[in-house]
Amino acid sequence: MERKIYLDNMDVDEALKLFLDRTGYKQEIEEIHVIQSLGRVTADAVFAIYSSPNFNASAMDGIAVRAKDTYEASEVNPVIFKKGQYKYVDTGDPISEPYDAVIMIEDVVEVGEGNLKIISPVFPWQNVRPIGEDIVANEMIIPSNHIIGPVDIGALLSGGITTIKVYKKPRVGIIPTGTEIVEPGEKLKIGDIIESNSRMLEGLVKEYGGEPLRYSIVADDYELLKAAIKNALMENDIVVINAGSSAGSEDYTSKLVEDMGELIVHGVATKPGKPVVLGFIENKPVIGVPGYPVSAWVVFEIFAKPLINRWAGRQIKQEKKVEAVLSKRLVSSLRNKEFVRVKLGKVNNNLIATPLSRGAGVTMSLVRADGILEVPQTCEGYEAGEKVNINLLKDLEDIQNTIVSIGSHDLIMDIIGNMIHRKNSAYNLSSSHVGSMAGLMALRRGEAHMAPIHLLDEETGTYNIEYIKKYLANMDIALIKGVKRIQGIMTKKNNPKSIKGIEDLARDDIRFVNRQKGAGTRILTDYLLKNAGIDTEKINGYQREMTTHMAVAAAVASGSADVGVGVYSAAKAMDLNFIPIGEEEYDFAIPTAFLDEIMIKLFIEVIMSKDFKDYLNQMGGYGIENTGHIIKCN
Repeated sequence: MERKIYLDNMDVDEALKLFLDRTGYKQEIEEIHVIQSLGRVTADAVFAIYSSPNFNASAMDGIAVRAKDTYEASEVNPVIFKKGQYKYVDTGDPISEPYDAVIMIEDVVEVGEGNLKIISPVFPWQNVRPIGEDIVANEMIIPSNHIIGPVDIGALLSGGITTIKVYKKPRVGIIPTGTEIVEPGEKLKIGDIIESNSRMLEGLVKEYGGEPLRYSIVADDYELLKAAIKNALMENDIVVINAGSSAGSEDYTSKLVEDMGELIVHGVATKPGKPVVLGFIENKPVIGVPGYPVSAWVVFEIFAKPLINRWAGRQIKQEKKVEAVLSKRLVSSLRNKEFVRVKLGKVNNNLIATPLSRGAGVTMSLVRADGILEVPQTCEGYEAGEKVNINLLKDLEDIQNTIVSIGSHDLIMDIIGNMIHRKNSAYNLSSSHVGSMAGLMALRRGEAHMAPIHLLDEETGTYNIEYIKKYLANMDIALIKGVKRIQGIMTKKNNPKSIKGIEDLARDDIRFVNRQKGAGTRILTDYLLKNAGIDTEKINGYQREMTTHMAVAAAVASGSADVGVGVYSAAKAMDLNFIPIGEEEYDFAIPTAFLDEIMIKLFIEVIMSKDFKDYLNQMGGYGIENTGHIIKCN
């Protein structure tokens, strides 16, 4: 089949305006029962039919009286009420002539034969809820274009309203496509990908105020896709086609939209999310969404959200922006507007933004993200330490109560973070994996609370302290002792290439996968290679770098590498063969000023806890003799 090309690299804002102008305001109104209206948007203002209360009502339990009969009452001159001068009432009972006040039951004393004594007066309408105290008939309860909340439902019902006119939810058909994708729960074969995007898009449609209808997976076949689109058009106001929006030989979305209707955009200047398709079939908007999950999310936020919000009657809220300091250099292309996911944390009264993986397929970058940094198309990026504006995805209070950890990777960081949040949900741990040396540099720039490190000093054979003294000499730094862990060579299960030690990395038939420069594991590997007299240029794959132990383990498990160096827990998690090469110390460097902060005390409490140590024992490969012990370094 002939390969397609992008029709355009249109500016994002221009494409959005073109799309929204063409769709217009299709706001249909329907009448529904009030009790089913939570989250819906009112089409008109709603006015009360009845007052609430619609009679004068007792505000408490007591006796109904005429106020003027109580005026003389005092402790020295109590007033006696006889039968017929009062009436017992409960909260909510009507108060009618001749009564005009209520005396609380606690202030009434029975004196026999039905007579009651009171010692303090009440004024007219005291302890009585007058007609319309809450709602007055014919007054407005809620305005038009109002999102109905739980208390609104209560007020509407109290005012006699049982049905209400609201904007109809736009129905959004979601068609997942791809010969390679399978439903969740199916057994995976090589080449299969679990279909998850459509479920994410379903949730976004609901969040935006629409009603999603997700269809079964459709293979990459022109006629099958055409039939699926025709069916979706009959049942929905908007149709979303997930995947197939690019320019590959089996990407049919743009051609189908062009053949069946009107294609107005194919390709926008955004990263991720460039291969978006926007068009109309039977005068209904059709959005072609890229298959990569982050691209799909970005495209949906840009193009689907304002459309669905508009048709559902919802106002598009201004994004909450904060200013933050960028923790590392960020280079961007002038070809696109880029949406970079970032982690945020507050250190020394500054919000610190650490960019996450920029890959369009990295779903976890969205899960972990606290905000989005938009890099304009006219900008080539930002330098480390530069102030940037971040669109918040999470509550600022949660971000401010987050320990910012920048440094070496280990599986225990996720465990610690989970235990901190479980012990006190007000606090979180943000762990960015950039390597031990980069972690120390982040501390030096004041961009982190702590840096997990495992740095071997070749001269002394000790870990971490010498590096702190050298690179953070002018700072008051403490070292929270973490764990001893076993580093080793990871190979496929049963070690099919019979790798025995570090010397085998130089073999012609071995493909190696390395850690990034500055990582403690990289420093250890280089130290061992140097001692063995091995030239790194002779190692096939030495320049191929991963940022975590699990990424190295995954590369070996997948067969794209034969060997890598990492910790035992990662090898065990991926069911790999493991050859120990040494024990190291994985500790936490921290400015002493932070030791008194509640969240740092919570961190120390967690790593010293029995639960944490029991968890490490189950994982294997860790020593916990001095965990939590604090050493002052400078």
